[in-house]
Amino acid sequence: MSTQAATAAARRSKISPERELELYEAVLDLLREGGYDAVTMEGVAARTKCGKATLYRQWKSKPVLVTAALGASRCSFFTGIDTGTLAGDLREAARAASRRKGRDTELMEAVGQAYVMHPDLREALRETVLNPEIAALDAMVRRGVERGEVAADNRAADFVAPAFMGVLRVERLFEDRFTEAEALPEFLEAVILPALGVS
Repeated sequence: MSTQAATAAARRSKISPERELELYEAVLDLLREGGYDAVTMEGVAARTKCGKATLYRQWKSKPVLVTAALGASRCSFFTGIDTGTLAGDLREAARAASRRKGRDTELMEAVGQAYVMHPDLREALRETVLNPEIAALDAMVRRGVERGEVAADNRAADFVAPAFMGVLRVERLFEDRFTEAEALPEFLEAVILPALGVS
């Protein structure tokens, strides 16, 4: 292939940022609708009227495409929260998660299932989706310890992030118990804050 033809081919295969976001949104919609197994290169291509060859050329495989879509979406519940107190931070985090239920919660559930079922995707999901949220919650607790709000040896501090993520994951299984109130804020007030000794 001549240099001119190669340049023309590269130009044709380049995906604009807007088109990339459109493709990512299709991936996220498929994740929400049916979980990781529902995402296929063929399905994304059909939904976006994009050539399957273009998807493979750009992302190589489904795990790479899914990870890129999740990384671009950064559906963050907890990053950037800093109210000045640990109780305030955790209450705001619980409210933020409750406000963003629905599409984001469906995505978190799909990601959680994929994390367990697909080892090839696990490390990418940890790095892209889970670790930033866990780090944000851990930072809230660390600041609380540094301010003297929580004893450094309080063992409940290690369980804040797992508890938050766990309740988000299983909340729908207990809808009958939380018809009036959101599960995470209620769990925070009834379990986490008392265990930490803050109010």
